Amino acid sequence: MARRPERLAEALREEIAEVVGYELDDPRTETVTVTDVNVSDDLRDAKVFVIVEGTEAEKLAAMKALQHASVFVRQQVALNLSLRHVPLLHFARDTAEENAARVGELLQDLTSKGEFTEKEEISE
Repeated sequence: MARRPERLAEALREEIAEVVGYELDDPRTETVTVTDVNVSDDLRDAKVFVIVEGTEAEKLAAMKALQHASVFVRQQVALNLSLRHVPLLHFARDTAEENAARVGELLQDLTSKGEFTEKEEISE
C-alpha cells in the first residue's frame, strides 16, 4: 500500500499534463509545463508542480488561471482515469529550474568580471 501514492502521483502527473496542455482554452496556461505531483498519504490532496515561462506578471496570471481551472482539471482527470475519487489539486510553481538558471547567470557574471575562477584540482 505504501507505493500507491507514488503510482497515483505518476498517473496524475501524466493526465494533468495532458489536460493542461491540450484541454484548457485559457491562453494564460499556454506556457505551463507540469513537472511533478506529490500526493498526500491519505490521497485527499495533490500538490501539482508546474514550470511557467514568461514575465513575473505572466507567471502569476498563469498560476491564477490554473487555480481557477483546478475543478475542471480534476473532473477531466477523474473521467480520463476512471477514478471515483481524485485528490484536490493544488498548483505550485516549480522554481528549481528558475533558481538554477539564476545561479548560472550569477556565476557567469562573476566569471566575466574576473571575480570568480574555476577551482583548480587539488592532487593528493
